[in-house]
Amino acid sequence: MNFELTKEQEMTRKMVRDFAEEVIHPRAVDIDTKAEFPEDIFKEMGKLGLLGIPFPEEYGGSGGDTVTYALAVEEIGRVCGSTGLSYAAAVSLGASPIYYFGTEEQKQEFLTPLAKGEALASFGLTEPNAGSDAGGTKTRAELKGDHYVINGEKCWITNAEYARSITVTAVSGKRDDGKNIISAFIIPKDTPGMKISSPYEKMGVRGSNTSEIILEDVKVPKENLLGDPEKGFKQFLYTLDGGRISIAALAVGIAQASLDRALAYAKERKQFGQSISSFQAIQFKLADMAMEVELARNMVLKSAWLKDQGKNFTKESAYAKLFASETAFRSSNQAIQIHGGYGYMREYEVERYLRDAKLLEIGEGTSEIQRLVIARQLGC
Repeated sequence: MNFELTKEQEMTRKMVRDFAEEVIHPRAVDIDTKAEFPEDIFKEMGKLGLLGIPFPEEYGGSGGDTVTYALAVEEIGRVCGSTGLSYAAAVSLGASPIYYFGTEEQKQEFLTPLAKGEALASFGLTEPNAGSDAGGTKTRAELKGDHYVINGEKCWITNAEYARSITVTAVSGKRDDGKNIISAFIIPKDTPGMKISSPYEKMGVRGSNTSEIILEDVKVPKENLLGDPEKGFKQFLYTLDGGRISIAALAVGIAQASLDRALAYAKERKQFGQSISSFQAIQFKLADMAMEVELARNMVLKSAWLKDQGKNFTKESAYAKLFASETAFRSSNQAIQIHGGYGYMREYEVERYLRDAKLLEIGEGTSEIQRLVIARQLGC
């Protein structure tokens, strides 16, 4: 096995790390405290080609792969969880479904500006009564002539307020066995009847835009149906599999930041006449953090590699998302503990890591759902 990154992957990681340290990190505290989406930063990321990393050059992308993309998510997440989450959602949930399932016309119209970094897109799946039970979608799409008319509500949708287009799932009919047919539709931002608001006051990832979408008699051309009308459910499951890799990579970034801060502080902090890094209790905490971060990173890269090879990665992406998100929470919690009272203060940043990490155990499938996915992949 070759665990080395290619020269291109190393170059991209360094470029993203430098950008993250120089541009994003100085504003990370403000992004969190003011709960402001950093639109200008995303425009700069677009110019650098970060929003098109995993997409072919023919659609304005960088022609990279999932491994490179995961490395980029990790580096951005390491300095700002809010920016990392919006970045991951823009690529994995906003643009990727169009690339996976879109027609050539849809890719040219909707994907190309996304891959070029000229716009953002969003993915509307979750509803007030359809969270983990995504198959319980209540939003409806009715075919009337050459248009679909969509009615429903979506909640907790990342980037929607700043998106040029939003892909939503909706029940479009019934199967022969009586089960709902769930389809996906691309809705341009300015479509009449679609109302987007951001009413949430969040615990963490506060600078990542989270919106509510109300759909009232929204008319969408038949041409905006995404993929097979009867396979919308399978399509978004595949989308979520890929999205879990990016959320896992984001978690690794937060976990790595927690380790970095805790290690640096432990070497500087003096108690009883010596640095606390010389105490075995602290050493064991740091050792466990370092081990889990590396294990999580390896799982992320393996699942990304499997995806790039065209192999099944459902189980591995669930492994990665589950382990990495729980690692991020444990690591940030331990970083606070190592900092003591200072860790509870905003200026040391580790308390933000904990608040940001918690969402990663919930979004893109809770930890409990990941365990169900894994169990089913094992044949249970």
